[in-house]
Amino acid sequence: MNHNAISIRPFIGAKNFETSRRFYRDLGFEEIIISHGMSLFKSGELGFYLQDAYVKDWINNTMVFMEVKDVESFWKHLVALDLPAKYAGVRQAPIRVLDWGKECFLHDPSGVLWHFGAFNG
Repeated sequence: MNHNAISIRPFIGAKNFETSRRFYRDLGFEEIIISHGMSLFKSGELGFYLQDAYVKDWINNTMVFMEVKDVESFWKHLVALDLPAKYAGVRQAPIRVLDWGKECFLHDPSGVLWHFGAFNG
């Protein structure tokens, strides 16, 4: 079945909404305020909703994979941002080479785990 989809936008919660908003702007996303407690963050045509909602078990089990063209360049940019020094709880892990491709990792201030990767081929 072809869904003729335009986009998929996951909803991500935030332990501290204002801190997470700053974090994602610093990460390079464009913020579009939807309402009090909800923003759309975009990178080109891709996006996700950040909401002022925190359920620890939900956040601790949320992962987002964002495919990038060049993981090495993305990693260098990520390191230069020095987000762990600016935001409590933020952690990043360097590139891992796997059978399917490469990826690096970033935990946001709430604990959401981002995978930034590229597939082989």
